[in-house]
Amino acid sequence: MGRKAAAGSTLAAGSTRRPTGRRRVSLRSRRINAVSATAFVIGGSLFAIGAVLAQGDVGGPRLAAAVYLVGGVFFSSGGYAAVLQIVNGPRQGRWRWWSAEPARLEWLSTVVLFVGTLVFAINLLDSLIGDLSPAQYDRLVWSPDMVGCALFLVSGHLAMVEISGSWLPCWRPRDLGWRIVATNQLGSVLFMVSAVASLVRGDGDMVAIGIANWGTLTGALCFAVAGVMQEFERPD
Repeated sequence: MGRKAAAGSTLAAGSTRRPTGRRRVSLRSRRINAVSATAFVIGGSLFAIGAVLAQGDVGGPRLAAAVYLVGGVFFSSGGYAAVLQIVNGPRQGRWRWWSAEPARLEWLSTVVLFVGTLVFAINLLDSLIGDLSPAQYDRLVWSPDMVGCALFLVSGHLAMVEISGSWLPCWRPRDLGWRIVATNQLGSVLFMVSAVASLVRGDGDMVAIGIANWGTLTGALCFAVAGVMQEFERPD
């Protein structure tokens, strides 16, 4: 989620030496990164499937909502794994499940993203409730959706600032970390478009259900693609 240096060489094949402390941390960071990346690939793919089901009206709204909910579990898992990677980086000597380091942009970015996935979970759980009035839907489903999308956008901006070292936008297409963040941020923008379009009016109809479904589909694919790219990161 931020700028990461290329990893050092691994142990030679057949070597019986135990890894040094720095190398153990590097290997651990790679494994956590792989877990986070895989979770986002699966979560993004499930969200895309849910959007296709919703757009094609396959299985009714409950089926799409259930697929979204499972995808949300993977999103939250990937977000928490990203937090673990940050709090157990090379600067940390012992394993920790959590830390409070608001002065670090990469910590802020990952924590805001993780909180965003938890807010999305509220939206996804509430969407399983049947027979909601327009006002209830907007309060229980649409409002958390908007908050989650906003947190995703804030997280992406913080990650971009951490990469560029400036609050102004940068363009670094040769930087893998930048490409991952930029793809995720595009996905966040598309999620926000989808959320705005999913507002239910007083007559019970969404503002633009087609835009809502297609925004979710394309945004989810962005996160899945970014997850695939993240698999190739070599955090040190």
